[in-house]
Amino acid sequence: MILLVPEHAAGTLRGSARELVTAGRTLQAALGGEIHALLLGPGAAAAAAEIAKYGVQAHHSEDAGYEPFKAQVWTHAAAEAATMLGAKAVLVPASRSGLSYAPRVAVRLNAALLEDVIEVDSDGATVGGKRFTYLSRVTESSRTTALPVVISLKVNVLAPAEAAAAPGAVAAIDLPAAASGVEVLSQAKASTGGVSLDEASVVVTGGRGVGSPEGFTRLVEPLAATVNAAVGATRAVVDAGWRPYADQVGQTGKTVAPNVYIAVGLSGAVQHLSGMNRSKTIVAINKDKDAPIFKVADYGVVGDVNEVVPELVKLLKG
Repeated sequence: MILLVPEHAAGTLRGSARELVTAGRTLQAALGGEIHALLLGPGAAAAAAEIAKYGVQAHHSEDAGYEPFKAQVWTHAAAEAATMLGAKAVLVPASRSGLSYAPRVAVRLNAALLEDVIEVDSDGATVGGKRFTYLSRVTESSRTTALPVVISLKVNVLAPAEAAAAPGAVAAIDLPAAASGVEVLSQAKASTGGVSLDEASVVVTGGRGVGSPEGFTRLVEPLAATVNAAVGATRAVVDAGWRPYADQVGQTGKTVAPNVYIAVGLSGAVQHLSGMNRSKTIVAINKDKDAPIFKVADYGVVGDVNEVVPELVKLLKG
């Protein structure tokens, strides 16, 4: 049996949930058994009903103690559910939350751990995983020597699963949130401009080449609004205080794989490329014709972003 622990926002599944199903189906072919999912926190019942459409047996606990997220609380829940259901593999998204508690679940279960993987396989007795390393220049392969295994799956890499012919069952699970030694005193939600960077099909990212924080307001945000895109930023921009960390794309930020990635005024350092080089179509705008971003771009415009972007917005609106 394979256990998925998808994330949701007030009952709406994150895009990574369908990627978990894809990986779960791959393992199911070799390990056998059913695919189950554990949904936690307020809105979990609605999220469970949604993931059940993919042929998954969904369990939910709406206990308010699961929000805000606390690694210790989610560790207890995932480990308890895995033990209760007899899971051979536990799959979580390699989000910041998932990466923080997946190793703890592995310790609780005395299980193997495969982190931030981009591909999974199994021979029925062991499970293998591949992940990027050395700034995505090398693909590393690892394999467990026994089961169970806990796997965190890199977000926005696997193909999202399609709905199954027959839905799975949905049921509440008696799994109250455990006590925690951590108290969350406050939370501040970052503004995403209406489109989530994690879920966006189009991303417009600005670099130091936009000149200033006002360059984002004058160039990047209007372009993003025109194509209903999320706004991203390079590490240099975030370090300069022009944009919040939530907007950062790259090795130390978020990994995105949209249908279209528009790079505005960024050079394309290898650390940044590791976070966006799996985008389906990459468009680069930069006045430096030798900028590394042009080596990965499908379409490139050599020119001043202050001239090119406003004209592009006019064309798109027209």
